[in-house]
Amino acid sequence: MVVLTLAVVAGGVVITQALSTAVDYYCNVDEVGVRSGCDTGRRLRIQGTVGEGSVVVTTGATLFDIEFNGSSLQVEYAGEPGGIFKECLPVVVHGVFNEPSGMFLGDRVEVKHSEDYVAVNDDRLQEAEADSAACETSA
Repeated sequence: MVVLTLAVVAGGVVITQALSTAVDYYCNVDEVGVRSGCDTGRRLRIQGTVGEGSVVVTTGATLFDIEFNGSSLQVEYAGEPGGIFKECLPVVVHGVFNEPSGMFLGDRVEVKHSEDYVAVNDDRLQEAEADSAACETSA
């Protein structure tokens, strides 16, 4: 009976750890390192607006800043994001932090938000679109 109880507890711990590390949290740039779940040591999806004048295409990578609510984050994306990606556009970047450099290493860039995300995060999108409009008018 004791062995069975230990096995169930160990299984629960393993499943809990696997599920908590498998979740990619949505965070705004200004929430990184501040809001619970937006820790730099985990995989994240970070929303922000591509910074004006920040896009630099190098061999095999695209470097750019994403900004939200006065905060900025440097992103290195392997390859070219493609599609309608451009400065002053709201995006969600999936990836992890490179701890020594503090740069966010993106492996996926979403330019359009899914309907599910819009339904749950409409207030975030309104803020991002306002930031985007301000960026475009200053260009």
